[in-house]
Amino acid sequence: MSLESLQSFFRSRWQGQVPLDRLFWRDLVLVGTAISVASSVAALIMLGLKMPLAPVLAVHFAPVPYNVFLTFAVWRTAEKVTGASAWMMMLGATLWLILTVLV
Repeated sequence: MSLESLQSFFRSRWQGQVPLDRLFWRDLVLVGTAISVASSVAALIMLGLKMPLAPVLAVHFAPVPYNVFLTFAVWRTAEKVTGASAWMMMLGATLWLILTVLV
């Protein structure tokens, strides 16, 4: 993935150019959860290999900035859309962020 396409990915989500359903379900729930689970599994493997705690925690919490970005992108996009669905996605994104940070 080129730097330009990576910038486009983040810009389109931050500016609300991606449909809310796709942003919430695919980017946040599906991909964001997969990244968080993979990071947690890698951290557990590192812990099992008796690696120092600092790198284990760094790997475990590495996805947090991306998860915060996705949550705020959902909020920003949902503010442009009216209805209970948008509000529920904002709430869902918030709860999802809390869960991914704690677990």
